[in-house]
Amino acid sequence: MSGSANGAAAEFGSTVSANSGEQRDYVTMSIGDQMFGIPVLTVQDVLGPQNIARVPLAPPEVAGSLNLRGRIVTAIDVRPRLGLPTREGGKAAMSVVVEYDGELYSLLVDSVGEVLSLNSRDYQRNPPTLSPRLREFSDGIYRLNGSLLVVLNVGSLLDFGTRSDVA
Repeated sequence: MSGSANGAAAEFGSTVSANSGEQRDYVTMSIGDQMFGIPVLTVQDVLGPQNIARVPLAPPEVAGSLNLRGRIVTAIDVRPRLGLPTREGGKAAMSVVVEYDGELYSLLVDSVGEVLSLNSRDYQRNPPTLSPRLREFSDGIYRLNGSLLVVLNVGSLLDFGTRSDVA
């Protein structure tokens, strides 16, 4: 169940319409009962369940590493990063591979949905009612037919504070 999102990025690239404003494309995913999205151009690949090698003494968010076509990719379990309970019943996670700061990371999520093309004028900043933990990793939201799409900031999600600790 491997497929490249780069082809999707080219096929579903941002468009501008005179009446509707700029379209933004997001790969959607579910974590718990919440729907999230990340910009399609940051997604390198979407993978089914993978063999992940544990990394000793790693923080709880670091599930381990996996081999993606000869490259070592750090697997980040998004659930503990967002303060959510562990995945129920050992259910296998899906991987959304992103590039950040020149490195590949696999974001482990419950399921991956479709690519949504959303109008930028419908984008909203994080409301004060959004949990502080989600606000920490979110750029904003879209309200979609009774549900909420939280736009994840991949940089914030993958920033474990190591750079400020080194300084």
